Amino acid sequence: MSEPKITQFQPLPDDWQRALAVVAHPDDLEYGCSAAVAAWTDAGREVAYVLATRGEAGIDTLDPAACGPLREREQRASAAVVGVTTVEFLGHRDGVVEYGPALRRDIAAAIRRHRPELVITLNHRDTWGGTAWNTPDHVAVGRATLDATADAGNRWIFPELAEQGLEPWNGVRWVAVAGSSSPTHAVDATAGLERAVRSLLEHRTYIEALTEQEPETYARDFLTTTATATGERFGGKPAVAFELFSV
Repeated sequence: MSEPKITQFQPLPDDWQRALAVVAHPDDLEYGCSAAVAAWTDAGREVAYVLATRGEAGIDTLDPAACGPLREREQRASAAVVGVTTVEFLGHRDGVVEYGPALRRDIAAAIRRHRPELVITLNHRDTWGGTAWNTPDHVAVGRATLDATADAGNRWIFPELAEQGLEPWNGVRWVAVAGSSSPTHAVDATAGLERAVRSLLEHRTYIEALTEQEPETYARDFLTTTATATGERFGGKPAVAFELFSV
């Protein structure tokens, strides 16, 4: 019996200038998305990062008071590798981020500040596909980001934002979800893959706590394997996959 035909990904739209990436933790973007970010900044596009937490509960051997500042520094260094200079932290507590109006308001405020056309977030679904369970923080932040794109354009949902000088922004055209179990589009990772590896390596303290594997080997193997697998549905080129929602 013949193998089923592989469904090919469509190229992610590129007729935009400003993007905002909103995720839960330091390293969320580096696990598979930063090769796309490198390609975008190379092309002269503006990308800013907003993180709900500082990742302070992410390393068992480090007290959160010490871990949070360390992971914040690692994230800023990681972003710089792929051309991102604006990195903001919303201050929600790592591990117990709650979906709700407070989170939506914070993300809507960030969207109004940065006025992006493209918003990027991480998988908001319960699983990564099959039985690989997602974390509550990812689900909460991903879902709140999708909702906040509409909140950002409605002056009556969070009227206090306009009072603070953050006027409504209706300019978001798409939300691109990385790590989705139902991807639809992709970005060529060829030019950005090496910098993606270096970007992930900036989270060295986290990686060393996560695995006994040598950090560079771990980062390169993970990102190369993922990009190559995605590329099988994108003309054979290494790629980053996204599920794209029109707003």
